[in-house]
Amino acid sequence: MQTLMSRALDLAQSHGAQYADIRLVENRTESMQVKNGVVESLNFSDSMGFGVRVLVNGAWGFSSSLYLTEEEIDRVTKQAMEIGRASGLVHGEKVDLGPPVASRGTYLTPVAIDPFTISLEERLGVLLAADAEMARVQGVRVRQSNLVIIREKKWFANTESAYTEQTIIETGGGIVATAVGDGEVQSRSYPNSFGRQQVTGGWEVVLKWDLPGNSERIGREAVALLSAEPCPADTTTTVILGGDQVALQVHESCGHPIELDRVFGSEAAYAGTSFLTTEKLGSFRYGSEVVNITADSVRPLGLGTFGWDDEGVPAQSTPIVQNGDFVGYLMSRETASKLSMASNGCMRASSWNRIPLIRMTNVSLEPGEWDLEDLIADTDQGIYMMTNRSWSIDDRRYNFQFGTEMGYEISKGKLGRMLRNCTYTGITPEFWNSCDAICNQVHWTMWGTPNCGKGQPSQIAHTGHGAAPARFRNVRVGVYRQ
Repeated sequence: MQTLMSRALDLAQSHGAQYADIRLVENRTESMQVKNGVVESLNFSDSMGFGVRVLVNGAWGFSSSLYLTEEEIDRVTKQAMEIGRASGLVHGEKVDLGPPVASRGTYLTPVAIDPFTISLEERLGVLLAADAEMARVQGVRVRQSNLVIIREKKWFANTESAYTEQTIIETGGGIVATAVGDGEVQSRSYPNSFGRQQVTGGWEVVLKWDLPGNSERIGREAVALLSAEPCPADTTTTVILGGDQVALQVHESCGHPIELDRVFGSEAAYAGTSFLTTEKLGSFRYGSEVVNITADSVRPLGLGTFGWDDEGVPAQSTPIVQNGDFVGYLMSRETASKLSMASNGCMRASSWNRIPLIRMTNVSLEPGEWDLEDLIADTDQGIYMMTNRSWSIDDRRYNFQFGTEMGYEISKGKLGRMLRNCTYTGITPEFWNSCDAICNQVHWTMWGTPNCGKGQPSQIAHTGHGAAPARFRNVRVGVYRQ
């Protein structure tokens, strides 16, 4: 590997590249789904290839291939150089990468039980057992369960003497029960919405989630939602969001607008820009004093946890919001240099045939001091909402609307009636400034979002978001009927 990588870098430099890097990526993904007692799909995929990125006359060139031969290394490197020269013909600001990156070392996701050592029969057994438990609940029409395991090996080298090797292991899984009746369709998910929870970890996380042990409860909740009272229509009240919903709120209304390429406008055509423009850095009130948000690539279980990003920048932790004040971005080497800063290691590509983009690492709301029971008891009137069902947010990440799978009325400090079709809406800084309480570390979970889209051609990233339940005052609910 190292010989092939050095060949590309030497060739790029000999042909006039100011900078070059090469990534070799090998990916193995195994996924399985069970629906209504039947194994619906078994997917096993392998991918391996390399991508060469060069900087020529201040402009980027990139090319890739799945053939790991000396001849192909040469061809791809020369093609990347040609693309870089062509890019340089378009008038634009010259790329400045800032300080050199010369990282060296190896990294392996810490796991207690390697998921690839678990037999296919045992993995399917978990899903079939969960399906059988959901089937015990009368009224559940559709039962779905899935597991996915991923092992990705990466080799990275650049012309600044960096050379790193890392192996990232991910494990994910979940169940969904769907009930139909009385003109309603209602679903409940566990442990997270949209199919599964996913983390960097091993089979031990699946054992902890205990999908079969939670399946009957999830089924009963789905059926109960059919006859639950609807969310109050177009009113303003106090809302407590479950940790899983807070995680998505962070993803959409904080994680995306702090991507510095969006701030500079290079994502405007597809993913939109950001309201967190550079003059706001260090001077903008993003949230209340209890709101502290961190971007890191070091915390256990995070889908944004690794040894180095795809520019070789070491994993680290960056304050984004401190006591409500906006203080940080997600950056690449190129964008950081525009602010006279150093990259905090947020460049990642979805595969060997994609150029790295600024992506969320683990963007997390830090825990507060409240116990959930005490927080509910401290709330006179409101709604407790959990598990995302739908979301919508504008291209500057300012105005948003979310729907949740389930809610509960809060009256005089106690949970009351179950509510269905709960929605809430807001404006990002107003919403986060209305946050007056966050639950403590006991209730804090590292949630996984393995389906974040960005870029042209499109790339799907895996991001992490630590969060606990949190309370927000004066929130409009029930504006949109699902």
